[in-house]
Amino acid sequence: MNWTDTPRRVFQYGKKNWRDREASSYQSWLFERFHQPLVTTPPLPQCQVCVIVPVRNEAENLESTLLALYDQLDLTGKLLDRNRYEIVLLANNCSDESAAIARNFATTHPDLVLHVVEKTFPAAEAYIGRVRQVLMDEAYRRLSSIGGERRVIASTDGDSRVTPTWIAAILDEIASGADAVGGRIITDREGRTALDPYTRACHLREVGYRFLIAELETYLEPDPIDILPRHFQHYGASLAVTVEMYAQAGGMQPVRTPEDVAFYQALLRVNARFRHSTRVRVFTSARTTGRTDVGLANQLSKWVEMGRSQQQFLVESAAEVEARFEWRHQLRVLWWSYLCDYQPTHNAIALLANALGVNWLWLMSELAQPQTFGLLWEKVEQRQQTEGFWRQRWQLVPIQEAISALRIRLEKLRHQRRKVKVESQKSKVKKVSFSTDTAFSYYHKIS
Repeated sequence: MNWTDTPRRVFQYGKKNWRDREASSYQSWLFERFHQPLVTTPPLPQCQVCVIVPVRNEAENLESTLLALYDQLDLTGKLLDRNRYEIVLLANNCSDESAAIARNFATTHPDLVLHVVEKTFPAAEAYIGRVRQVLMDEAYRRLSSIGGERRVIASTDGDSRVTPTWIAAILDEIASGADAVGGRIITDREGRTALDPYTRACHLREVGYRFLIAELETYLEPDPIDILPRHFQHYGASLAVTVEMYAQAGGMQPVRTPEDVAFYQALLRVNARFRHSTRVRVFTSARTTGRTDVGLANQLSKWVEMGRSQQQFLVESAAEVEARFEWRHQLRVLWWSYLCDYQPTHNAIALLANALGVNWLWLMSELAQPQTFGLLWEKVEQRQQTEGFWRQRWQLVPIQEAISALRIRLEKLRHQRRKVKVESQKSKVKKVSFSTDTAFSYYHKIS
């Protein structure tokens, strides 16, 4: 069953319309929060992608960031038409030569559509969530002005280098049906090597752990858009969204917690078809001193401190992760039932509520509301934190233990998939053989 597309159509066109505003209202609402445009030069009519780059004191990395965006190729290896994309770079609150480096690059590469903006935000707004929101809103405004809902807002960072087919792969994923794309973010080898052994081990184990969870999710609750191979990241260093879906999600909110994660949640609330693409990749620095209080640099610095104090790296167990996916799937089935005007029994709701660790009367009330599954699941997770029963059932475990258990479980699931695939192929061979034998017999019969 296609969980991502059919509910969206039902909600959009059927009697259970969950939207409070039409698409035009979303557009008007977003435009209301705009002030002065960052860039007055209009985009080229053939522009398909607006790449935004927030920059704060990135003089050391910025030229390589821009060079990677300059040397973009299509999926056949040919030079990508540079008129198909533009770059809006915002150097905010810089005390180094970042803005000058960007302007010099624009001068020496006149065939690249690069708009450099320098701005000093007041102290209350000088954080990445606000800066990325301003940039994403500007990209939305610019692309909306030339029409076309499937045009794309893409985001990267001033310390990151996109791979040569980054833009082409994003466009291909969007053309294949995705509304938004999270790209794979890889730390550069030199930076990883410079990390202390404990921090490097934590980083590599965490990446492996998240990959295994993503694969487990694919087996237990498959998404037709987000199929294997896939990864687990949806962060600002490699993130893209269509103009249409940016509006439907309400745009990016200027939160101080990870703004990219908050935006990902907003996309899930409106049933966006999200693709974690392994073909969309960037390389980023592995520095332990970042520009914000969140993000990779902050996490690396925490692991450094854990190593010094000899703390174990604890994570959710494989059993807890699997239980969450299984019960989320059961919740989706009940949600779908309500969507199709079939009300499950109170006993079925009570059993699921107990498994999820939430009040069953509250869950029954929420299931009756006309809302997307993404919003419902977000409410369930918030309720789990409030009531605390889910957390009491599970203990965090050392990450090595969780990885080992996930590998064992996944090997069984992979074996089952291979078995089903082989049986399917055998069935096809029998059908072909039967058809060939029948045709051969019929030929001799009429000869």
